[in-house]
Amino acid sequence: MFGFFKSKDSSESIVDIEEVKPNTINRADIFFGSTQEDRDERIDIYNPYTKEIATSVPICNKEDTLRALNIAKEATREAKLTPLSQRIVWLEDVAKYIENNLEEFAMTLTKEVAKPITFSRVEVQRAIETIKITTYELANIHGETIPTDITPSGKKTVAFFQREPVGVVVCITPFNFPLNLVVHKIAPALGMGNTVVLKPTPEAPMISYLLAKAFIDSPYAIKDALSVVYGDAEVGSTLVSSDIPRVISFTGSVPVGKIITSQAGIKKISLELGGNAGTYIESSGDLELASKRCAYGAFINSGQVCISLQRIYVDSDIYDEFSQLLANETSKLISGSPFDDNTFIGPLINDESNERALEWVESAINEGAEVISGAKIEDGIFLPTVMKNVTDDMNIVCQEVFAPIVSLIKVDSYDEAMSKINNTEYGLQFSIFTNNLKLTQRFIEDAQSGGVVINDIPTLRFDVQPYGGTKLSGIGREGPKWALEEFSEIKSIVIC
Repeated sequence: MFGFFKSKDSSESIVDIEEVKPNTINRADIFFGSTQEDRDERIDIYNPYTKEIATSVPICNKEDTLRALNIAKEATREAKLTPLSQRIVWLEDVAKYIENNLEEFAMTLTKEVAKPITFSRVEVQRAIETIKITTYELANIHGETIPTDITPSGKKTVAFFQREPVGVVVCITPFNFPLNLVVHKIAPALGMGNTVVLKPTPEAPMISYLLAKAFIDSPYAIKDALSVVYGDAEVGSTLVSSDIPRVISFTGSVPVGKIITSQAGIKKISLELGGNAGTYIESSGDLELASKRCAYGAFINSGQVCISLQRIYVDSDIYDEFSQLLANETSKLISGSPFDDNTFIGPLINDESNERALEWVESAINEGAEVISGAKIEDGIFLPTVMKNVTDDMNIVCQEVFAPIVSLIKVDSYDEAMSKINNTEYGLQFSIFTNNLKLTQRFIEDAQSGGVVINDIPTLRFDVQPYGGTKLSGIGREGPKWALEEFSEIKSIVIC
């Protein structure tokens, strides 16, 4: 599993950190359609680990945002009329460019959000694959014929429907996967023949700038089809409340999702708002496999994953054995510099996230919870933390922690486990480890979530799948095939 476990020589990095950590400061610029512009007023983005300036980004305002929206609106006709073949070649060209510059993209991710470099490379590879999957799915965008004489009141006609681009799509993206989650939105949106205004996360503007530049500089690009503006509340509110976009695609927090639904008006909204992923370790399950995968799923990307494993429900008769196995697997994980190839656990996105996670753990301890491992910060890194004797009302159990914290909960039956797993405002992904076929079938039916995983962690996601949740986890689905549907309208045609 990538080699992120401690060994006798784990103190020696196979990578020269000074070699792979450039000292240059990247400068992102605004894209008003295909026109790149700078601004005198800029802000600096700091690497969460080194505390050095990673990126300089221009500050955008309401006027900049409206300008980008109007450019997108003007470009919709050309985008819609561009042949599908050109759009497919455009995406293929961008994928090839990223592939040829994989290390630059990966290093930019690590410099901006301190994602361990090996996982940055994985994210870049996934982004390439997401674009390629989108090109495959574009070949399958088609309508259907409809028999209008199926009822006595009908008559024989030529009737069918087809899918068309919606027009302008606004994409607002998060910091935890600031390349692949952008690709999941803009590749299907542009491939479908729409125009896009992208507002990337404030924590990682440069990676979106590089991606946008790859799209805009491609010889197959549609003029002014993609704009990029930077900012926070003012820019976001302007994008969401405008009458120009037809679709708002947002990945982020529940509070912001609620603001978007209140401001958007009558337009399509796609929201991915996080989760509180849980798994059930049933007595017939493979405990060694479960412990390895649970350590991975709870602590990958320092727990900053919407489907990060947060709650582990374990049958009482195997609870002690599994607890020890999980503690052993957790102790093997290497924390340290994100520029080191061996690092599994890097820093959280900022000091505030460290403080909040520590407060929640300390609060749980004060209420009777016990620490199996971690629960402290060393060299600026929140260590992987396993808790036990927790209760359902503790923040580390009932809220989305977005930190490397997982809780072990003892249960006496499947029914108790399911009741507790479903007892959350979120419903993104849940899983079960079992070799009992009947329980597998029941779990698939009983889990109140958008995704179910059998004999692996709920953190498992393949980019080709539909991805999204129920309850407060959001509305709509991502994954290229389903995003193409989100970013298109159905037109019904009857020829009499």
